[in-house]
Amino acid sequence: MTTPTPRDTFLAHARRLLMERSTPGRIGASIPDLDVPPQEPPPAHLVRDDLPLPEVSEGEVVRYFSTLSQMNFSMDTHFYPLGSCTMKYNPKVNEEGASLPGFAGLHPLQPEETAQGALKLMWRLQTYLCEVTGMAGCSLAPLAGAHGELAGVLMIRAYHLSRGEGHRKVMLIPDSAHGTNPASAAMAGFRVVSIPSDKEGNTDLSALREACGPDLAGFMITLPSTLGLFDRHIVEVCEMVHRAGGLVYGDGANMNALLGRVKIGHLGFDVCHLNLHKTFSTPHGGGGPGAGPVCVGERLLPFLPTPVVRRQVIDGKEVFTLARPPQSIGRMGAFHGNFGVLVRAYAYIRALGAPGLRQVSQDAVLAGNYILARLQDLYHLPYPRRCMHEVVLSARRQRARGVKALDIAKRLLDFGIHPPTMYFPLIVDEALMIEPTETEGKETLDYFIEAMRQIAREAEETPEVLRSAPHFTPVGRLDEARAARQPDLRWKPMPSGGVAPGG
Repeated sequence: MTTPTPRDTFLAHARRLLMERSTPGRIGASIPDLDVPPQEPPPAHLVRDDLPLPEVSEGEVVRYFSTLSQMNFSMDTHFYPLGSCTMKYNPKVNEEGASLPGFAGLHPLQPEETAQGALKLMWRLQTYLCEVTGMAGCSLAPLAGAHGELAGVLMIRAYHLSRGEGHRKVMLIPDSAHGTNPASAAMAGFRVVSIPSDKEGNTDLSALREACGPDLAGFMITLPSTLGLFDRHIVEVCEMVHRAGGLVYGDGANMNALLGRVKIGHLGFDVCHLNLHKTFSTPHGGGGPGAGPVCVGERLLPFLPTPVVRRQVIDGKEVFTLARPPQSIGRMGAFHGNFGVLVRAYAYIRALGAPGLRQVSQDAVLAGNYILARLQDLYHLPYPRRCMHEVVLSARRQRARGVKALDIAKRLLDFGIHPPTMYFPLIVDEALMIEPTETEGKETLDYFIEAMRQIAREAEETPEVLRSAPHFTPVGRLDEARAARQPDLRWKPMPSGGVAPGG
């Protein structure tokens, strides 16, 4: 008799929990008596008659969905070193703050005088983010990082138009940039020109100098870069762009490495966005919610997206109002930003204080370099220098044995580790971008390192183990291209009691 794998056992248990345990007459929910007038049902031709639902008890329903939840990776259950995403632990006290009735029960259209506490929190958060970045002003309105990018480049466009320089339509972007950077610039009407990196991973100054012409609008750069490196030329880069009449945009996705250490406004940046759902530890969730506030220098203050929170002192009392900057690019969304996310970020900043924020970046950079030091003998290091909060390794050595970065990522799932970002940045062959964040202890980092070292040995000795991984997850290796093009999301029972393919 063949011994079932953990995956087989898990799937069989999940099937038994609900779909194959349906018994006529069992009820999984108690519905209260109708307290509104009954309505006519839809016409018969609009009602489906081919959707049999299982009849199970409430306990079985709870057990089924609890089991399904254990099939997912999350920060509360697994190590999640997804590069450039900063998947750090979200303190539960932040959730408690956001769920306070005075915050959770607010409506964005209620009178300002009835929401003074919320507006005060937003004003303080604006102030803190300006302090962190060294900028002059902030708007909390953008709803995500890419949304903040779009706000930033729209402000750059508005600035040039206000000066009668509408001909400035070129946006320079390094080849190591996030993919959203060129997309945001193109959406704002700019022509994107890529600037190469030099052999050390910095901006190629000669290429930048040649590209800084009279039609330059700006330069978008992530600091540290997506290579996990601090650009040693950054001050000279900003000065060069400014001499050509352009503005410098900072993608703040990697601000986790700089908290309390570097204020990018002091380096010469004119505008940046901050991913509160990364750096300031608010939950990532299925594409949202997020928050991407924009911070700007003096010359872009008039163009901030509306609203911004203003503070006045009237008769000795603080009064907070929502204001529209004089040349605002307008609204980025229906209301004032994702308020619940803003509360969580505020709680995180207040809990840590300035010393705690400095410790965040210190520990994040230390963790990244610890992983680099322990793995550089087995994996190719494309830029052999100290990294920042994340390290980009390459599976180029393993590819010689027929093992790709994708195979390594799939094998990590067998160790209960979410894979790092793969094949990005694009300029690194077989890239694995690893970001441990500051919230992981040395024990977790050591476990990850040993898993990666074992995988490197397997690539040499038993490469097929990697090419067929994962082996112990609820679902094995999928044809991901086919799954995206031909999704099959409906459960189909089989007469034998099994589950049909795609079920």
